[in-house]
Amino acid sequence: MQESLFENFKNEPLASRMRPQNLSEFAGQSHLIGEGKLLRKMIETDNISSMIFWGPPGVGKTTLARIIAHETQSEFINFSAVTSGIKEIKKVMEDAENSIRLGIKTIVFVDEIHRFNKAQQDAFLPYVEKGSITLIGATTENPSFEINSALLSRCRVFVLKELSKEDILTLLKRALTDERGFGDQKIEVSEESLKYIASFASGDARNALTTLDMIITNSEEENGIVKVTEETIEQCLNKKTLLYDKDGEEHYNIISALHKSMRNSDPDAAVYWLSRMLEAGEDPLYIARRITRFASEDIGLADTNALNVAINVYQACHFIGMPECNVHLAEAVIYMSLAPKSNACDVAYQLASSDAKKMLAEPVPLVIRNAPTKLMKDLGYGKGYQYAHDTESKLTAMDCLPPSLVGKTYYKPGTKGNEIRFKERLEKIKVWKKAHKQE
Repeated sequence: MQESLFENFKNEPLASRMRPQNLSEFAGQSHLIGEGKLLRKMIETDNISSMIFWGPPGVGKTTLARIIAHETQSEFINFSAVTSGIKEIKKVMEDAENSIRLGIKTIVFVDEIHRFNKAQQDAFLPYVEKGSITLIGATTENPSFEINSALLSRCRVFVLKELSKEDILTLLKRALTDERGFGDQKIEVSEESLKYIASFASGDARNALTTLDMIITNSEEENGIVKVTEETIEQCLNKKTLLYDKDGEEHYNIISALHKSMRNSDPDAAVYWLSRMLEAGEDPLYIARRITRFASEDIGLADTNALNVAINVYQACHFIGMPECNVHLAEAVIYMSLAPKSNACDVAYQLASSDAKKMLAEPVPLVIRNAPTKLMKDLGYGKGYQYAHDTESKLTAMDCLPPSLVGKTYYKPGTKGNEIRFKERLEKIKVWKKAHKQE
């Protein structure tokens, strides 16, 4: 009978078998359950209140709820927002009220709580308020928009982060040695292969363990040793193992290649390097952030719409993720490649930053200081300040730089795109200020 139970257990998916049983096995979320952190203190002192776990798939929302129930010796009830209606909710709530009278606490876990409609969410309210249950809801969506304000106000929101590559790697290695995983088998797999699987998982522990399970199941066994090869990994992932390490030199080489291809106005090369990163499992949001930087660093005011495109593409990637967002990123790198280029904003900041670091104690000119108190006014703060909006030209000849830097130029407009207009405008402003300062 014991063997039968064990066999049934071994037939469960690896991710289910390796589900952490306590906080010491739980990977990631050190900002919440690390030593001395708030959620850990709440668990250790058995002072759990209703809460919402907000985070991407596979980061341990359900597992953490189960651990909390176990550590606080509470009954754990798992609800699905997809299949449960108000009738089922009320039945469970009544059972929980009976249990609380017997001194038994109940944690009701609702996965995908954002899928509950308003009436279903409201059904929890009176029981949460009375303390009949401790509600733990899990959602991948922003709870500010998806959870009723009345229910949300009675819950503490904890944000769970995507697991790091190191967190995933730890889980994979544990699965290879733990008897719940493959501890009773001899598995030969390289560190690089495990790192690749960890990268492919993109922060999702369930995905990583499922992938490992599939790879080992499909690997050849020789002399009692299961040998995991690169070819098996490629077949299982239906993806060529590209020369790319998210944390290594090649990562920086390829993002540099993308950046320089866009700077060189080469859309074909830019799209190629983009696809190299995406096909190797790079986080699309990382690429979108780099494109956003490029929009200001290499285009700037030459095309003021470039930053809008970059931000819009970042939002699109956030909304729909891979693989659908690949076309948005392609649109962005092609736009950036074809846009007029100027690094004037970046150069201006670097020049100003150099002076700022050397002159951190340079006082703000009295004329542009704020004077909210009488003492400050008596000391001359704001004396002689000229309000540009009160003048016909909307300009004044007032100096705003510290005296030692008056006349210093940081921003030097380029000669492409919109900066042609900005250059003309700036030259006229400088001519006007020089003439009126002499007056």
